[in-house]
Amino acid sequence: MNARALIVGAAMAATAGVGFPIAQTATTVDGLVSAGKRSAESEWAGTFLRLCVPPPPAVGRESGGPAPNATPPAPPARSSWYAEPAKVADNFYFVGTKIHNAWALVGSDGIIVFEALFDYAAPDEIADGFRKLGLDASKVKYVLLSHAHADHDGGARFLQDKMPSAHLVYGGPDWDAVDKAANHQGGKPKRDTVGTDGMKLTVGDASVQIVTMPGHTAGTLSFLFEVKDNGKPLRVAYVGGTAIPFDAKPDYYDTYIASSRKMAKAAADFGATVILSNHTEFDNGYYKAHTAANRTPGEPNPFDIGKAAVGRYFTLVEECTTAAKLRAAGKR
Repeated sequence: MNARALIVGAAMAATAGVGFPIAQTATTVDGLVSAGKRSAESEWAGTFLRLCVPPPPAVGRESGGPAPNATPPAPPARSSWYAEPAKVADNFYFVGTKIHNAWALVGSDGIIVFEALFDYAAPDEIADGFRKLGLDASKVKYVLLSHAHADHDGGARFLQDKMPSAHLVYGGPDWDAVDKAANHQGGKPKRDTVGTDGMKLTVGDASVQIVTMPGHTAGTLSFLFEVKDNGKPLRVAYVGGTAIPFDAKPDYYDTYIASSRKMAKAAADFGATVILSNHTEFDNGYYKAHTAANRTPGEPNPFDIGKAAVGRYFTLVEECTTAAKLRAAGKR
């Protein structure tokens, strides 16, 4: 077991068996981490690990994926990331990898794609995934990029070329970052649509509402939308950027917490019972997608966890981020 796993195991053992907290009752790092563990329960263990437990110094960990101008690494072995596509609900599909999530929402008048993955994964996962699922790539009207990190937008230029009728949507500050980058993994996409707070993108009987959520990046976008599962509507809160640095200045954490509170309220007002993300470590997307696709008739959708669990996700995020702020300030 590695050092990080030992740290996490100790933190979980120390806080096991304690009830659900009220947000922000703790005022110390240890208290906040303990509260975060209680909020995580089994549903959000990966989010707790990423936000509440700093990595050992020798390991280090970036706050997000590769930046727009990062030198592209060599692609890893296909077997380490490739995943089969899956039908998650009546009109919602998983087209991501084992690590990074991408999704397709099908409406009566078009398709909306969420995320573009790494450049090496987009052809096999999204383009070929569409073929395997029987979806028509020419009907894609929007490709939504939650933020400008290469693990989610490296395939943006490929999708722009592959789906010429689609509008590519970033938050404004992230479009600016892409435009200014000397290099962009997978090729620099042509500037297109700026996603703004409250903007609604519609493809017939399906639509997505944008919630701007600066923090992970300055232009991070999150989303609210509804899918149908065996004819039943499920309301989804999609969080566009979750990871944080552990050595930032206080104003970074303040912005991040304010954005998370904003999205938490939006999700609650929307009645969301589903949390989605662009990393399987945060929402178990890869595993749940294939569980959903292989259900027997009458089984519930594993993504439908209820309003309380959605609320606990945002409580966890705030507790862990507050703990990180205290750590960064040298407080205990």
